[in-house]
Amino acid sequence: MARSSQLLMTDQELQQSRREKWRLDGKPIRTIEQARTFLEDVGFCLMFPKRPPLLVPTFIGAFVGSEDRLPEWQHAFKDPRAAEATELMVRLLRERTAFEANLFDENNGFLVSASAFPYFYALVGERNPKLAPRPGSRSPYSALACDAFELITRDGPISKQKMQEVLGGSVSFPALDDALGELWSKLRITRVDYKPSEGSVWDVLYRWAPDAVKEGVGLSVLEALSALLSKYLDSVIAIEQADLEIFFGNFIARSKVKDAVNALLAARELSFVMVNGRSMLHITPEKVAAVPVPRNAGR
Repeated sequence: MARSSQLLMTDQELQQSRREKWRLDGKPIRTIEQARTFLEDVGFCLMFPKRPPLLVPTFIGAFVGSEDRLPEWQHAFKDPRAAEATELMVRLLRERTAFEANLFDENNGFLVSASAFPYFYALVGERNPKLAPRPGSRSPYSALACDAFELITRDGPISKQKMQEVLGGSVSFPALDDALGELWSKLRITRVDYKPSEGSVWDVLYRWAPDAVKEGVGLSVLEALSALLSKYLDSVIAIEQADLEIFFGNFIARSKVKDAVNALLAARELSFVMVNGRSMLHITPEKVAAVPVPRNAGR
């Protein structure tokens, strides 16, 4: 009977569980310790809400302690809460307990905990990170991106402003933004700091976080994806499989997501729960302790 009681959930129960998990229940994060705990608990989150909505927690929501009237990134500059939350987030980047990935919108940071980051690297990062990118008709990198990578490797950590000065005045900031975006989307580089006078500061990822990159290179795609699926389900509590595939389909083939879900279902790590008549995936209650946890957490 105890097992059956776990297979039914109302939509109100689901939403309340998410609010508690995502710190939207009037218990905001304010200290660096609370910020670390929150990010480690959810695994990954957006900095600001996204439109159309994406089913993932936000750092600004946890900072405010509510989901009401949260600013999107386009309006964050007008909201003093956003400035305070960003300052706290940058502290996490500086101490390497969080990493930013360019997987959804480079203007809206996607924050990943240090423990989950190697798994994202295994999905989207370069398997030979020290090999410099080369431009060409079949290359995903422009000539400017290759020049920027060489410069960051040589002089980084370095701000975008200083990069423009070294690369030459003919290089515009929008063009440089595009080049940095190319490198960032493959986790070649990462933002490591922010200075009001100079803006974002960049470094090559393999130098900034060598252990995380090494671990990510050594993981298989299925192993990494299975761990991230479990972490995501722990964060969202329950989700329809189609929505799960849409979320992870932003950065990996949906066919691979289906394969990983089927493997976890076969291993009984995941099961289905009925929520107001809808069949949703969730972590099998008896299997919570066995869910893959990134980077040997808890050992």
